[in-house]
Amino acid sequence: MGTREEILAAAARIMRTEGYARATTKEIARAAGYSEAALYKHFEDKTEIFLRVLDEQLPGLPALLTRLEAGSGDLRGNLEELVVTAVRFYADSFPISASVFSSQRLLAAHRERLHRLGGGGPRTPEELLAGYLGAEQRLGRVAADADPTAMARLLLGASFQQAFLATFSGEPLSADGLADLARDLVGTVLGATPSDGGG
Repeated sequence: MGTREEILAAAARIMRTEGYARATTKEIARAAGYSEAALYKHFEDKTEIFLRVLDEQLPGLPALLTRLEAGSGDLRGNLEELVVTAVRFYADSFPISASVFSSQRLLAAHRERLHRLGGGGPRTPEELLAGYLGAEQRLGRVAADADPTAMARLLLGASFQQAFLATFSGEPLSADGLADLARDLVGTVLGATPSDGGG
């Protein structure tokens, strides 16, 4: 593991326990065993570290969404995998990102910095999933009268809620529980989707 990866791993540990607001670059560098100057050789600021932690240190929701390809594999299976990954991603990201909302000033500064860095922000998963579902709809694997954006919002919104409930209660869903949840959500959202072509 190189310097960059060690810094990200330390940042993920600190952000999980202390939250984004209290995870300073100085503390992150110290936990990784490097100077703050070494940290700045790899990252411009804490917001960039936060984005890289979300992309590289948490369950791979961004990676999964970018690799989904319309017409490839079983549609229900693809969406069930997405729900399981999304619940795990959101559950892991709550402790990290919740403190961004601790003050309006911090949230505004974070939002502005995210925009300058070109980060997609929290709407990106919805946009990517809606794009995938729209492409599947054009192939006839999603019902013609379905709304791909609404479908994406329902799947990701429900995943977010279940992650919140599991995090709040301290009782994360088991692998079997996640599989059941994914099957139920996807089955409900797809409803009358044609069954041909793996749908």
